[in-house]
Amino acid sequence: MQGAVERPATWSWQQLMDMPRETITVDIHCVTKWSKFDTVWTGVSLDTLLAGARPRSTARFISAWSDGGYTTNLPLEAVTGGKAWVAFSFSNEPLHPEHGGPARLLVPKLYFWKSAKWVRGIELLERDKPGFWEVNGYHNYGDPWKEQRYQGD
Repeated sequence: MQGAVERPATWSWQQLMDMPRETITVDIHCVTKWSKFDTVWTGVSLDTLLAGARPRSTARFISAWSDGGYTTNLPLEAVTGGKAWVAFSFSNEPLHPEHGGPARLLVPKLYFWKSAKWVRGIELLERDKPGFWEVNGYHNYGDPWKEQRYQGD
């Protein structure tokens, strides 16, 4: 965790596995108009990771980055307060690589492209910086209940 934080932090896989974990049951929604209901995930709350890095009062957004240069942006308020996790298990099994394993961001209240696969880092930002899909025409926020799929929705 880097950027607008008081204490930049990195964790080994073992350190992540040793952190308090949560198992949550949530619905997920894809921009291609499918949903899966009552999916079961296990991971570390983003709140836990943020507590270790201590965001600066000026932090307003995060940029999650993944293998291959993929990034996605989210307002800090969309991922705090029990709204996001770094997930490493799906349906009580390790997260498979094709689904983002070993770890992916999980933000179930937003379209699934906001839940970056193969997450490798999170940067806290003072200003919004659109990610890969957002600069390529997808909505900057991605609320499935408002059908915010593309810019202008």
